[in-house]
Amino acid sequence: MNPGDRVRVQRADQTYEGVLLPSSTSQNLVVKLEGGYNVGIDRADADVDVLESDVYDIEEGDTEESSAVEFDPDLPTISLISTGGTIASTVDYRTGAVTAQFDAEDVLRAVPDLAGRANYRGRVVANILSENMTPDVWRDLAEAVREEIEAGADGVVVMHGTDTMQFTASALSFMLDTPVPIVFTGSQRSADRPSSDNVMNAVCAVEAAKADAAEVMVCMHATESDDACALHRGTRVRKNHTSRRDAFETVGAKPLGEVAYGGEETEVSFRRDYAERGETDLDIAPELESDVELLKFTPGTDESVLDLAEGKAGLVLEGTGLGHVHSEWTDRIAELVDSGTTVVMTSQCIEGRVCDRVYDTGRDLLDAGVVEGEDMLPGTAKVKLMWSLANSDDPEATVRTPIAGEITERSVPWE
Repeated sequence: MNPGDRVRVQRADQTYEGVLLPSSTSQNLVVKLEGGYNVGIDRADADVDVLESDVYDIEEGDTEESSAVEFDPDLPTISLISTGGTIASTVDYRTGAVTAQFDAEDVLRAVPDLAGRANYRGRVVANILSENMTPDVWRDLAEAVREEIEAGADGVVVMHGTDTMQFTASALSFMLDTPVPIVFTGSQRSADRPSSDNVMNAVCAVEAAKADAAEVMVCMHATESDDACALHRGTRVRKNHTSRRDAFETVGAKPLGEVAYGGEETEVSFRRDYAERGETDLDIAPELESDVELLKFTPGTDESVLDLAEGKAGLVLEGTGLGHVHSEWTDRIAELVDSGTTVVMTSQCIEGRVCDRVYDTGRDLLDAGVVEGEDMLPGTAKVKLMWSLANSDDPEATVRTPIAGEITERSVPWE
């Protein structure tokens, strides 16, 4: 029995038929079923019959030899930086869980469609699921991106888990001035799934990294179909669905651009103004004040939750409507401001701008020292406040000043 054989596996009252795949452990069998899904089975609990030998030629291969990429002087150089996440993950067949364990070179081997599009450099900054992302990793990532650009990369693709990608993209938008595209991408479904979006997202991200928009962008499926990826500005993007392949949306506008996917033929287009390649000098301001919290107000929430912000450097409130909380919160917020906590108000509405000048409760909040967060997304506002507190002598003014497209000129309906 060897990888590539068609087998029938009996375990208790269940029978599986498919092609035997290589396994990372000797204790597990991995079988690709007819429907395309893989199943992991404890070898000790299974009876296996070989139905047909060598149905597929599966080469285990030498890792270093299989990951070699020849340099083509006519192609741009794209740096692939891995932080983990589903795009760089596989199934742990001991538990059935998706785990992050591939490095950037594994992604190149797993996505042969990337070949011939660019010269690649692979680098691993972290190997974590995105719920474990921290500001320290943001700093490491920003430094790594800066080093790759200084070393001559014509663009950077960051592979990242989708759950917190919008936060990391925001962080790098503020921390880096970049002369080349920095494109985040990931996948909603791992490579083991037949509906995986990893290949198309990776290919479109590389094409975007070769294009002319020198901004921090998020590149993910534009629709459920495999026809195009949307390019979202890193400070205006939000993950709006837990599992759909087109989970990411630009809030308040259409995406910055799009990559039409057509195998070898892909086309990158933009619909709005962007920072052009080469017009900005590379610079980095990686410091962050991590002692900042984000708190969402809901009816009935006791004002004592504000005690969590006591002594904090910053607090972002996600208020209702135009930026409101219960009037009984106002005095406690004023105390926080007086004690040195910078408090920024955002809205839990998906679109629109905070304006605390319309109602008395809002005016009271302004009198208490609350800073209006304009139309920033709450998560982006938290990241920007972290950055502003560490890099500005007047963080309140910096929060209100557009830096990386996080604040739009005015909120208007769009078609």
